[in-house]
Amino acid sequence: MPTSVRLPNEYEQRLDYLAKRTGRSKAFYIKQLIMEHLDDLEDVYLAEQRLEQLRQGNDELIKGDEFWSGLDVDD
Repeated sequence: MPTSVRLPNEYEQRLDYLAKRTGRSKAFYIKQLIMEHLDDLEDVYLAEQRLEQLRQGNDELIKGDEFWSGLDVDD
């Protein structure tokens, strides 16, 4: 899926330099960055969102034993 991204000039220059020096496209490196770091970004930003929901009282915590009691866990 084509996507457009505006980068600050410094990052654009660095990406262009890397692509020229290695013979790969800028799109290759952008794709690599996303594929390698999207999991981390999801973890951080979704955790922050969940924490904010808890702080605002829009959700509640459950105790660990309550959570695990409903799951089938192999020993």
